[in-house]
Formats: sequence, structure tokens, C-alpha cells
Amino acid sequence: MSLADSDRELVVEELEREPTPAEAALFENLWSEHCAYRSSRPLLSAFDSEGEQVVIGPGDDAAVVALPGSEDGGDEEGSTYITMGIESHNHPSYVDPFDGAATGVGGIVRDTLSMGAYPIALADSLYFGEFDDEHSKYLFEGVVEGISHYGNCIGVPTVAGSVDFHPDYEGNPLVNVACVGLTNAERLVTAVAQQPGNKLVLVGNGTGRDGLGGASFASEDLAEDAETEDRPAVQVGDPYAEKLLIEANEQLVDEGLIESARDLGAAGLGGASSELVAKGGLGAHIELERVHQREPNMNALEILLAESQERMCYEVEPGNVDRVAEIAERFDLGCSVIGEVTEQNYTCTFEGETVVDVDAYFLGEGAPMNDLESEEPAQPETNLPEVDLEDAFETIVSSPNTASKRWVYRQYDHEVGVRTSVGPGDDAAIIAVREAEQGLAISSGAAPGWTSTAPFEGARAVALENATNIAAKGATPLAAVDCLNGGNPEKPDVYGGFRGIVDGLADMCEALSAPVVGGNVSLYNDSVTGPIPPTPTLAMVGTKAGYDAPPLSVAPDSDSTLLLVGDLGLESGEARLGGSEYLARHGGSDVFPKLPADPAAVVETLADVATDDATLAVHDVSHGGLAVSLAEMVTEDAGLEVSLPVADDADDEAVAAALFHEQPGRALIQTDAPEAVSAAFDGVAPVVELGSATGDGTLALTVGNRTIATDAGEIREHRATIERELE
Repeated sequence: MSLADSDRELVVEELEREPTPAEAALFENLWSEHCAYRSSRPLLSAFDSEGEQVVIGPGDDAAVVALPGSEDGGDEEGSTYITMGIESHNHPSYVDPFDGAATGVGGIVRDTLSMGAYPIALADSLYFGEFDDEHSKYLFEGVVEGISHYGNCIGVPTVAGSVDFHPDYEGNPLVNVACVGLTNAERLVTAVAQQPGNKLVLVGNGTGRDGLGGASFASEDLAEDAETEDRPAVQVGDPYAEKLLIEANEQLVDEGLIESARDLGAAGLGGASSELVAKGGLGAHIELERVHQREPNMNALEILLAESQERMCYEVEPGNVDRVAEIAERFDLGCSVIGEVTEQNYTCTFEGETVVDVDAYFLGEGAPMNDLESEEPAQPETNLPEVDLEDAFETIVSSPNTASKRWVYRQYDHEVGVRTSVGPGDDAAIIAVREAEQGLAISSGAAPGWTSTAPFEGARAVALENATNIAAKGATPLAAVDCLNGGNPEKPDVYGGFRGIVDGLADMCEALSAPVVGGNVSLYNDSVTGPIPPTPTLAMVGTKAGYDAPPLSVAPDSDSTLLLVGDLGLESGEARLGGSEYLARHGGSDVFPKLPADPAAVVETLADVATDDATLAVHDVSHGGLAVSLAEMVTEDAGLEVSLPVADDADDEAVAAALFHEQPGRALIQTDAPEAVSAAFDGVAPVVELGSATGDGTLALTVGNRTIATDAGEIREHRATIERELE
């Protein structure tokens, strides 16, 4: 990829001369889609990113949100802040799944460090081609190994996330990783340069030649030979160096030595240092030969643009430089004073020769936005398959998309840091924030089946689904970050779908009072196999008093009642099977389900009910529908006897709709006080009594005049699809 002719003309006009090779490379990377959001920025104003608890919204390395209980957004001394960030490492993970995914973790953790925060939790949302494809399995195994290796080595628990398989990810998997950090008002650092005369200090690993042109590589479609030809654009991570950097950064922040910070990610040193000073309306002078290097004979362009990992750029007052160097040496990290903040242009010299001399703001913000055509996605027709009920149950419960993800999360150390109260495998994770005496619930994911069927409504459903996961643990939404993944935006149908997911996510998050405080955009996820589905990964957090939560699994209490909150779908076609795993496995099409009229009230009420002493278990109903959620609640010690109120003469379509439609915003509640639950949801959502718990670990599911009978052992075997195939 090279600087487009139209962009070069703008640069020449601004500089009044031809750019140097280093300048041209900088503009190519920083004006790429990956860095400049040229196709997506015109759409992102749809998001509401403000709120009482929002301290720093979009635009910095990570967002900062004050936990509830702090007045005026938590600005007073001693208030507790969390940071939230999310990043994609899609193209690198196709070319080199282990290093691509590992360095994605490293990058989002350093985004957290640059805000003066300590990382306390990770969430990964992963998307691959069909599970029975050998290349998809290879990518899947490599990505999970890379995430687990890096996260485990740095001691940050991976507590939440999702895994989806869909044929349209065959040529372009997605690896989206979110990180939550912890800080407070006194420790907060930003990526805004503060004062001319301050020094720019590079701390961390030596600079090598890995990752050259990574930003521009991420801004073009994957070619057929990408796995071999694009390997030099993939960074190589060192988690042990990252762990040292985490601890060094903590001490630097504790001692107040950092004025501003930016981690070195896309476009390397050139990207980090120019963005840092541009945000402060300032410039910089950098002497590139001062950068500590791990390879010989590196030239100016390589030093400037290499995306070598585990490096931070700090703004430091001159009197504190020696102390920063002492701390770096203590943690066995390289440290170079590479230049200083100025009031002039952003300039870089190499061995006495000026190789870059440009206005920092023009470099970072001067890229023109794209005005692209979009086509409204068509509504699918209703064409439902004829399927045997028992065969459908087994097929859906054992589908890789609904099956247990234990093979994935058992490779992660999700308890390191001793904050994890509820770990992976549940509707949402809960991290104990003892500093504020609150539990922080975390849910992350998307649903490609939903958004490929109906981008706008599917994205609304993704936001509601994440909020329902959080509410099932007794928490209410606080804020969210998104990773908006799409194909080649120059294709009108692709851009139309992307526009749909942006608007849908924005609409539902606003309805839920969950501001979208930051995020990432990844376009050109297109290959010879075609574009990916529009994929709006959302990482949402919520808060609750205390750290406990009702379990997902049913308790062996025969005196309790199992309730469904939400629509059952009693009439043929009412529930709508569009986007469901049922149709993905059996063929056919249908329109997407209608969502609750007042989703915020549903989420708030569910969170209240989940914290009630009479509530024994709560489980969100989503992927795979009611049938899968019921199966997931059964254990060796506790079963369910359930009867859905469907007429004996109901046709197969009505039965399938009741069991397998995937309308979000629904939940199963096991309670000792069913009347109280019904009263709480009166006027908010329908409540249907389904049955009761048993003590024998069986599931007896009656629908009209048909009954599915199974037990925990059979369910476990069905849901072991991934483990069975990969071990």
C-alpha cells in the first residue's frame, strides 16, 4: 500500500514541497483507515458518549469512567475510576494467529497503562469460519493459545468474552480484545502533551524491524497469499517484558513522574509521539538515532514506523528524567531520552539530517473523510425448514456456537489477581473492586447471525443481550466500548450493513443509558472469500453492591418455580426465527425478532429481581433460544421439569419458534416467590410459569403433546463439541 495520489496532492499543498520518504510513510499509515477512520468517523457521531460518570470519553488511549457513588462524575480526591478499552487484531491473527492475537492483548493492556491505570481484567471476542473447516480450527487454536500465553504471563485474568463460528469469517477471522483497568483521580494520566520543554522518553523493549507498515496492512483487504507475504507486518510480542513494563509504569505513576503517555501501537514511534503532541496543540523534536534498538543498521523510516511491542512514550519534566531512567533500569527495561516537546512542527532527525518536518495536527487529523455510497439491507423472507423436534434439539445444543467454551477459558488464568468473583462460562463475569466496595460485571460479544440477518435490529439486540447478561448477575449497565468490524466499505452493500450496526448499537445503548465511551473500528475485513458479516462487538460493564451473584445453574429445590421473563412465541411466526442458530443449522430464512418495547425497564427490573433473597438462579436466554438455556441450567444434582404452554395441535413452526427463537432481553428465573417476580415485571414484560426443579439431573421438556427427555450427562456430551474435536 502507498500514499494515494489524492492524499499526496494534499500533503504537497500543505508542505509546499514533495514529502520525504519518511514523511510519505507516516502519512500513509496515519491517514490509513485503521488510524484515521476515514470511512467510519462520519457515522460515529450517532453514539452518546457522555454521562454523569464519564471522566474521559472517546479519543484517548482508553476511556475513564467513575464508579457510582462519586459526586460530579467522581472528580473529587479519592474517587475510584475504571478504564475501558477495546482493540482488534484481525489481519495479524490471520497471518500469524499466535503472535497476532498475543500482541493484540499486549496493545490493549498498554492502552490501559497510558491512562495511569493498572489492568485488572480482559475479555476476548473471537470469530472464525465454520468449525469443521481445518484451517478455521488451526486459526482458532493458535489465537486462543496466543491470548492465553500472553494474558497468563502478564498476570491479567481473561474473565469474559465470546466465540462464534460463521462461514463468512473463513478468509478473515476477527480477534477483539477488551481490557478494564483501575485507577483514581490522583493517578490519572492522559495522552495530551502538557508543556514545551518537557522531554520525550521511550521506555521498554528495543526497537526492531517487526510490524513495519502494520497500520496500512490493517487497512486493506487480505490477499490470497497474505499468510506468507504479509508476515513482516505482524509484530512479535514478549509478555515477560510487558509484565515488567506494567510494574514499572505503576511505579512511575505512583511517584507522579509522568505528564502524559502514549503506548506504541499502530505506526510505532511516529504514530505515538506525533499523536501525543498533536492532542496538546504542540510539536516535538526527536533524534531517531537515540532510540534504543535491538537490530543493527536500522534506518530512519524503520525506527519511526516499526511496531515493535512493549514500548511506551512518556512526557517527563526534565528534572524527573533521571528518576525515570532509574526505575526503567530496575525493571530491566530500555530507556532513551529521544527528544522534547516544542511549540513548533513535529520534526525528526537522523544522524543530523531532517527526515520529518510537518505540522503534528495536520499529520494526525488532516486526512479527508470518505463519502461512500450505501445500500439498505433487504429484509429476509420467511422460509422455514421442516425438522424433527428431537433432532433439532440435539443439533442446536451441540452446535459449536452454543456448545461449551470450556476448552477456551480453561486455558486462561481467570483467577489471577484475586478479584474474580464470577468467572467465564456464566452470563457475565464479576470482578471485585474492593476499593469502592462494588462488583463490576463484564460482558462482551456480538452475534454475527443476528447482524447478518438484520444489521440495525441485530446490533440493537447485541447491546440488549450484553445488558441482559449483566442484569442476570444483579448489576445495572454503567458504560460500554465497541469494536466495529466490517468488510470493504467501498462496496455499497457492505457500507450499508456497517451503517446499520453503528446506528443500531447507538440506539440501544442510548435507550439503556449506557454511554459508549470509546472503541475501535476495523474495516477492510474482506478477502477472496468475501466480506465478513457486520460485527459490532460490545464490551459492557455494570455495577452492583457486593461481589456475589445468583448462579446460572438451577438449584435442586422442588418447592421453587421456574419462570420465563419475555415472549414465548405461541403463534406460528410470532416469535420470528431470523438470525437463529436453528436456521443456521437447518437452512431457511425468517425476519428478525421484535425487541421489548422498554428494554431499559426490562434490564433494570431483572437486575433488581436477581438480587432478591428469594431468587435461586438466573440465566439469560439468547443464542440457541429457550431450549439451549434450559439445557445449560441442568446439573448432575439438579434437573428441570418444564412444560411450555403450547397447544397440543400446534404445528411444527410454532413449536420450533417457542424452543429456538432468539429474542434477547429474556431470562429464566428460579424463585421461591413467583408472585413477587410477576408483580415486579407487571407492565414491563410477560412472565410465564414453566415448571420446577428436580433433584435427579434430568430435563423433561414438554411442548404441546411432544416431550424431550434427556439428562445432565447427555447434555454435557452434546455440549462438548469443541473439546471433543480438539483433544
